[in-house]
Amino acid sequence: MATHGLPAWPWAGTETADLPPAESLLLEAIRRWAGAAREGAPARAACRLPLIAEDAGAAALPLDGLLHAVAAAGRGGGLPPIGCPLCPCVTPAEADLLLAAALAQRGCRAQALGLLLRHLPLAAAAAAVPQAMLLGARLRTAGLVLRNPLR
Repeated sequence: MATHGLPAWPWAGTETADLPPAESLLLEAIRRWAGAAREGAPARAACRLPLIAEDAGAAALPLDGLLHAVAAAGRGGGLPPIGCPLCPCVTPAEADLLLAAALAQRGCRAQALGLLLRHLPLAAAAAAVPQAMLLGARLRTAGLVLRNPLR
């Protein structure tokens, strides 16, 4: 399969300041979770702080479940490269997670599964999709609608 001529992966390499508000919030929560997990601190509590500020605290539990699945069964033995909260650009792995959440929020299970398969074996990815769907629903309930960058 040829790899030249393919479009840029949505959100990958984007400056974090240029992200839409919902994606920016989700990225901050993901980065806080990853940072706390690396330090051995309670990860769910860390990711919950920015979500609570936007009345989306209920999204912390499914986000925690999704990121635990990725960290536990991830290819390469852990989380894919997640930046620190102050990193200026979105990493490709972060872009995958943002896009998977956006597609899951729209009910696109197969596409969300395909993105999670980039980092997880099939069984783990299939188990993580419901967490992504619930995450999307909880964000939508809080009024945070993720954009579909594939359009």
